[in-house]
Amino acid sequence: MIGILLLTHAPLGSAFIQAAAHVFRGVPERLEAIDVLADQNIDDVLDLARTATQRLNDGSGVLVITDVMGGTPSNCCRQIGEPSEVAVIAGLNLPMLLRAITYRHDNLDVVVEMALAGAQSGATRVDNRIRLGAP
Repeated sequence: MIGILLLTHAPLGSAFIQAAAHVFRGVPERLEAIDVLADQNIDDVLDLARTATQRLNDGSGVLVITDVMGGTPSNCCRQIGEPSEVAVIAGLNLPMLLRAITYRHDNLDVVVEMALAGAQSGATRVDNRIRLGAP
């Protein structure tokens, strides 16, 4: 099963795990978060991320999801592990995470594609304006 690591600005990763636990009625296994604090040493973050990916990888690989490209969490992702074992995507949102958890029994490439599809389809305009006289 693909491990999932949320590497985000504090406290987003932990909050997303709580939301996933609400949806799935319990914390999904092999799901962890590293909440990066303001001014946290990037080498310390990298060490935490490497240790977490090793712990989460049962041989199937690990998907690391970060909140925003260019921040400290995402900058650490380039050095976490081998591309064949660790995939990284940015732009964490709840539909992305739920989709990744749902498809994590597939291979790493499929989980990445399904997570990205969930992120894109989950972002939509909700138009609740009353349309009087509209057909």
